[in-house]
Amino acid sequence: MLLDTASLYFRAYFGVPDSVRAPDGTPVNAVRGLLDFIDRLVKDHRPDLLVACMDADWRPQWRVDLIPSYKAHRVAEEHAVGPDEEEVPDTLSPQVPVIEAVLDAVGIARVGVAGYEADDVIGTFTARAKGPVDIVTGDRDLYQLVDDARGVRVLYPLKGVGTLQHTDEAVLREKYGVDGNGYADLALLRGDPSDGLPGVPGIGEKTAAKLLAEFGDLAGIMAAIDDRRSKLTPTQRRRLDEARPYLAVAPKVVRVADDVPTPDVSTALPRTPRDPAALEALAVRWGLGGSLERLLATLAT
Repeated sequence: MLLDTASLYFRAYFGVPDSVRAPDGTPVNAVRGLLDFIDRLVKDHRPDLLVACMDADWRPQWRVDLIPSYKAHRVAEEHAVGPDEEEVPDTLSPQVPVIEAVLDAVGIARVGVAGYEADDVIGTFTARAKGPVDIVTGDRDLYQLVDDARGVRVLYPLKGVGTLQHTDEAVLREKYGVDGNGYADLALLRGDPSDGLPGVPGIGEKTAAKLLAEFGDLAGIMAAIDDRRSKLTPTQRRRLDEARPYLAVAPKVVRVADDVPTPDVSTALPRTPRDPAALEALAVRWGLGGSLERLLATLAT
């Protein structure tokens, strides 16, 4: 089981009220919410191995070099406060080091690699896996890793982690008209404003799916541009032709890496805490209470 950790603690932050606080009044809703999520996931799915994958770099420079708009608006949003607006205190970022310390003390493998996003770490562990893989994420980008033949599926939270969409190739074909392997091509053709990916103007999700069904993959679509006998409409041919510079680099940006130099860590679920003294101090300092106790009880059994 591979956790897109930031995706999960972000959901926990907005799903658990910020009245959940440490003894000193500091919000710990993301911390406790994530511990509750992991407890439920382990109880329901009983993974043998588990990795909390981290964003060491949420906007890697090598992706920005290829597509400068990649996540650029998120940088702007972080610094955008209007003249008549009051800056809202960031109560999530201070919780991330606490999450990291707690996971380390519990003994749950936590992996982030400089220059890469959590998606790339997930892609690498998935490529190396010798058995079935469950990827837990609220990010549809990882649908590209779904592979029925290898037993790779995405567990997409619909409500907390108690209600998960078990995303396999049948679900992808029903929703998007592609399998896991085709999802990255679909995503780069249609674009994604949330990631700053422009896509091909005039090519939405349905048109992208039809093009992939007709021509197989991005390479087939690109070949069809130059084949006057292909079934591209004149407008589609023109738009795709004009988008060649984007389409030349987009696959490297959109597709997750599968060769990240991950550290050698034990990914087995711990039965007992790795550092009981540190964990006890964290539990007291941050008031982790029942959330931590439930997770430890689940891991012990």
